[in-house]
Amino acid sequence: MLSRILGATQFDQQVLNISSINICDRESYVGQEMRKRYNAWKDENDEPTQNPWAHLHQFTIYVPHPDQLYEEMTLEEGLTKGYNIEVKLVEDKSELPYKIPAGGHFVVVMKQKGLDEDFAIAATGIFVRTLAVLYLDIIVDLEKGEYQPIAVKHPIIRDYPIGWEDKLKQFLNQEIKDEDLPNLVQYVDRAFNRDYRAPDWDEINLMATRFAGV
Repeated sequence: MLSRILGATQFDQQVLNISSINICDRESYVGQEMRKRYNAWKDENDEPTQNPWAHLHQFTIYVPHPDQLYEEMTLEEGLTKGYNIEVKLVEDKSELPYKIPAGGHFVVVMKQKGLDEDFAIAATGIFVRTLAVLYLDIIVDLEKGEYQPIAVKHPIIRDYPIGWEDKLKQFLNQEIKDEDLPNLVQYVDRAFNRDYRAPDWDEINLMATRFAGV
């Protein structure tokens, strides 16, 4: 029986890694969906800001059962393309369980209970785009209120700068601003780095062991 705690299996780690890759890349399916939804909202609300990342969004990451079957494509193909991620604008910040600093975005992770079963909430957290980090509170025991904080670093960025953990904590505590963080996402976003190529599922599988907690 697979553990229902997020991150307990290599498959979970692999899904989180590939989700991080897709969320960071503006040219991915997720990035394109984000811009499409933002542009529609912007036109309705006469919003002058052109950059969707300047507005708070929610990303919902679905972690399926590793043996789940889908029509028209394999599980691996869907995850590689980022079809397991939903994105929407957050218009009312008071509905969120966190006070998210400017430059951060809300994240919900849903994990499938079992093969052909429903999804249940497994973690919530904050995506810090500039740092290319998913900072999650993984639910260990929901009834007891037990959580395990963990930071999912972008698997392509091999060497995070010294002191990045302190910078992350300072940002989350609103002691520093987004522009004070090292800009790591520029290396893994095709909007900035045209030489960047997102890895395929097999390559991500080799990187799943690089799942880091803070």
